[in-house]
Amino acid sequence: MKLTLNIWRQANAESTGAMKTYQIDGISPDMSFLEMLDQLNEDLTEKNEEPVAFDSDCREGICGMCGVVINGTAHGRGVSPVRTTTCQLHMRWFKDGDTITIEPWKAGAFPVVKDLVVDRSALDHIIEAGGFVSVNTGAAPDAHATPISKFKADRAFDAATCIGCGACVAACPNGSAMLFTSAKVAHLANLPQGQPERKLRVKNMMAQHDAEGLGHCTNIGECAAVCPKGITLDSITQLNRDFIASLFSGVGKAQ
Repeated sequence: MKLTLNIWRQANAESTGAMKTYQIDGISPDMSFLEMLDQLNEDLTEKNEEPVAFDSDCREGICGMCGVVINGTAHGRGVSPVRTTTCQLHMRWFKDGDTITIEPWKAGAFPVVKDLVVDRSALDHIIEAGGFVSVNTGAAPDAHATPISKFKADRAFDAATCIGCGACVAACPNGSAMLFTSAKVAHLANLPQGQPERKLRVKNMMAQHDAEGLGHCTNIGECAAVCPKGITLDSITQLNRDFIASLFSGVGKAQ
């Protein structure tokens, strides 16, 4: 396959970026999208040109490190018949001669570090604000020793699949991380171990969400549409219920 790549190039956070066009040939349909970028970088290195910086780690759709806007959508939604991460998107879904536009996550809270790499530490700060269980829950109980309904167990498991890739923020016109935050809240809110800190947790995490400069949710739904793990909008519904309950609970101020 021969492709034309329009890629965002930006030397550092302080510089002004711009799109640059590259021609690449010999791309196998069996390559992943990141393997295609690897080949581009090999070609650029041989020409003594600066390779394109992009994030990746496990390349198995697990870690959430990869993530770029492909032809205007996060992770290239719509290119493949199934939603997936950038690293699991394969070149078989493109055609010979295609022009592909590749940009970093677009969000005010995700400043560009270099080329396609953005700083997503805002999501880490939300987790640090309350996405954990700090009370002493004792040793790990035996399997099925803690009563929990299948409905709540399934809800917790579904929310826990969020990998924090940030696609929801990049896709949201408001730059909101409500889907990410709600997944982290819903994961623990549906488990017995998460109950002691449930109200303070949601209050702290929402306060941090706003402090990071992330936008508000207006129920557009693009976040759920691009989520590679299928996190649904009803997790935001649960977050809203818990947040409202926390405001009338008498729980102390957000930390």
